[in-house]
Amino acid sequence: MTQLLPKSLLDALEAGRCVPVLGHQALEGITDTQGNAMPADSDSLIIAMNNGRPMAPKLMYEFPRAAMNIELKRGRKAVTRFLDTTYRDTQWSASSFHQQLAEAGFDYLIDLNRDTQLQNFWSRTPHLLVVGVARIGGGTERYRLFQHDGEAYYPVTLETVDSSLPILFKPVGTPVPESLYIASDADYVDYLTELMGGFGMPPFLKQKRKGCQYLLLGLKLDRDTPRMLINDIVYDAGHPAGWACIQDPTPKEARFLERQGFEVLNLSHQDCLNAVLTEVNAHA
Repeated sequence: MTQLLPKSLLDALEAGRCVPVLGHQALEGITDTQGNAMPADSDSLIIAMNNGRPMAPKLMYEFPRAAMNIELKRGRKAVTRFLDTTYRDTQWSASSFHQQLAEAGFDYLIDLNRDTQLQNFWSRTPHLLVVGVARIGGGTERYRLFQHDGEAYYPVTLETVDSSLPILFKPVGTPVPESLYIASDADYVDYLTELMGGFGMPPFLKQKRKGCQYLLLGLKLDRDTPRMLINDIVYDAGHPAGWACIQDPTPKEARFLERQGFEVLNLSHQDCLNAVLTEVNAHA
């Protein structure tokens, strides 16, 4: 199946420069015990947050806008409570896609979702968790660091962190080990401003990302927020900047990816991962 992948991607895999980046489509097929799908894309998140009902058309445009509306009306805790209920307190089926990715041996993964699938599959693997935060009091950093010793997470500082461990970067948050989320417009404005200024990543991660190339899996780029996240996260990327598994990209997506230096692969995220794993296993 490796003929599906361009030589530049194969070279990046062999050199260890390839960093998978997960978007909401990677969560397809995950269900709760009643068979309900995990809210993943913007529309499904908004409807779930609004008790199963759509919101006004202007709020349905993107989840951060709807979350800002809920925050203004009911307080920030209402948004956090919804995300905790969704991603921490609901029992979800295990994703074979995430399991395959977690076991593939990558030393740096970026997950633009708020679920805990990758964390669950790394629950016996020592690793470092970098979580985005916003609107904090004191200091300029917009991240928190947690180290996992193979049994549990514990908070660490730049002085005590073991940056040689595999890294899971969750820019928009996770409920584990603490409820930390980038959700509303105000969160994103603050976080993206500091990410652009260099304060959304720890120094060792900014060093590590130099020359990295990114494999976008299940990530749609037809809304402003994911485009802005990718724009800043892939700063200092190699050439090409990476590859985007997007079938039939919109003109806006195609223009953005071309401008960023990404090659579009007309593959599903699962087909692409299968081909990647074939390549990885061939060189194991």
